[in-house]
Amino acid sequence: MIKGISFLRPAGNAAVSDRLASFFTALGFASGKGWQESGHPNDGDLLLETPPASRGVSFLAPLGNLEFVDGQFPSTADVLVEVTALDAVYQAAEAWLRAQGGDDAVARLSPVTETHWKSRIFTVEPEPGFGFSFWAWTDPIKGRPVAVEGDLCAEGMKFAIVAARWNAVITERLLEGALDALLRSGARRSDIEVVRVPGAWEIPAAARTLANLGRVDAIVTLGCLLRGETAHYEAIYNEVSRGIGQSQQESGIPHSFGVLTCETLEQALNRAGIKAGNKGFEAATAAIEMVSLRRKLEQGRDSHGQVLVRGVEGGTV
Repeated sequence: MIKGISFLRPAGNAAVSDRLASFFTALGFASGKGWQESGHPNDGDLLLETPPASRGVSFLAPLGNLEFVDGQFPSTADVLVEVTALDAVYQAAEAWLRAQGGDDAVARLSPVTETHWKSRIFTVEPEPGFGFSFWAWTDPIKGRPVAVEGDLCAEGMKFAIVAARWNAVITERLLEGALDALLRSGARRSDIEVVRVPGAWEIPAAARTLANLGRVDAIVTLGCLLRGETAHYEAIYNEVSRGIGQSQQESGIPHSFGVLTCETLEQALNRAGIKAGNKGFEAATAAIEMVSLRRKLEQGRDSHGQVLVRGVEGGTV
């Protein structure tokens, strides 16, 4: 039955309302619909006095909370706003105050302090008499959604790497990077099967065959396509990406995508370990994580071995 909760604060005049709206906008609040009324007679009686025009400027937060305190009230403003990046909010508030009134305005901003309830907090008055406290837990994961993530441990996993021979100066570097990632992460060399195909076009067929055989936990696809002067590049790339994705979806075995699509050879070399990392290494780590994630989901356990539940930390569904 309960839909939402609103706190109304009289701004006094339009200038104060505009400054408060500017402050909360600068801090990243989402704007609500608000409202505006022009003066009109009451109850349809033209003889009654017309009330003055009024308006409301609203801001939204993802979560609302109403608390009643029995005992010592914390030394904060009566409106507390929980944030995830307190230092960034503090800097935004300080910049806004300095732009509005220099050092005198910044004096209305308290320093960030630690609380006895394991959080950090500061209080700010964007307008004299309008105080707001912003706080965040010192534990970075407290109150956040429980996430199920894969680990980068490849021990006991089996992989296949499908590598194209075309543009070998690139694909060999990608293959070296993929092998490096798997071996560094605990995979045994005997559990890594390398399959070479003529070019990128043949990658999906080989990957699908390996997936159907069911002897590997994940497949790493490596290739390199360089744009030429014809539409050949687009035709090959579209079919290769579609084929790899279809093989993964229909087989249920993770396929990581390490097929480079570049304008020039220089771009491809940069992505094969020269400047922009090695995409073969990245594809292999993605494959490891997806195998780990799949196993956790199938076993119904999270990254810490706990039985998975739906909801957020401290809550239930």
